[in-house]
Amino acid sequence: MRIGFVINDIATEIAEYTTVRLARAATNLGHEAWMMGVGDFAYDPDGSIHARARAAPERDEPYDDQVEYLDALRGKEGRSERLCVDGLDVVLLRNDPAADADARPWAQTCGVLFAQLATRRGAIVLNDPANLANALNKTYFQHFPEEVRPRTLITRDTDEIRAFVAAENGRAVVKPLQGSGGRGVFLLEDEDGANVNQIIDAIRRDGYVVVQEYLEAASQGDIRLFVMNGEALRVEGEYAAIRRVNKGSDLRSNISAGGSIAVAEIGETELRLVDMVRPKLIYDGMFLVGLDIVGDKLMEVNVFSPGGLGSALMTTGVDFCAVVIEALERKVAFKAAYGSNINNIAIATL
Repeated sequence: MRIGFVINDIATEIAEYTTVRLARAATNLGHEAWMMGVGDFAYDPDGSIHARARAAPERDEPYDDQVEYLDALRGKEGRSERLCVDGLDVVLLRNDPAADADARPWAQTCGVLFAQLATRRGAIVLNDPANLANALNKTYFQHFPEEVRPRTLITRDTDEIRAFVAAENGRAVVKPLQGSGGRGVFLLEDEDGANVNQIIDAIRRDGYVVVQEYLEAASQGDIRLFVMNGEALRVEGEYAAIRRVNKGSDLRSNISAGGSIAVAEIGETELRLVDMVRPKLIYDGMFLVGLDIVGDKLMEVNVFSPGGLGSALMTTGVDFCAVVIEALERKVAFKAAYGSNINNIAIATL
């Protein structure tokens, strides 16, 4: 199986990322794993999609370490090829558009747009790029059932924001409509006075502001739970999940924002949330997503590049990456059997 991993940029990829773990797992299972940045694509005159990609050197023994694997892929012995993207068995879109918002705004949509062209030529692309285009900002979250979401206002009007905060007993969370990793997330409180306007203005400069009710359970952090093929990812009795604990009084529990990890207890509450979002995830062709759960509510549905499988390995002792690759193997087999009689959205969650 030949797998393409679309990332923001090979030069800036980090060994601890889940994408590198997945690529290493694929390589160790005997597959070809190619990495390509969103700036590496080309649409050729014959309509085919190509990309300049790199793969780790072939060798007899497995790669036991992510750092070694990524260094080998980038190094002199790493393989470099201008490959046909729509000729790959499967393509995983693992870039984070929000990470390119400031330095490379042109790159935010490139992965999705070129992937859409590749699906037209028969490539399996996950998550489905047609629906990922609808998830480039946090409005996608509002399409899920109201009962699983916190009360939310999206606006650029300062008076409306302040009125919402007042209606929420003087406390609410604000964040930019576009963004990830806990960037630009603040807790607004009435007693902050003039600081409230400064925070709102800082977010408004980049567009719309998302204002949400503050969930008291957020003081205990959140749970990142992986969902694959519409089901909570579970292997050997363990769920692919971690509890992310806030650093001090910091509202954000994201690991990239300084949060720490702990064992996550997955029970009826969390599994009910999975049940509630499953229909839309399947309808949209979302193969692998990360649910961020606070109490009995979802804070986010990460459909682009959910991270944390390495942390889940640390807390559970289970390597979930190999199971993800095995799921891709089954999809490739389905595609070989059904050909054009099965579309990309359908195969995404089989």
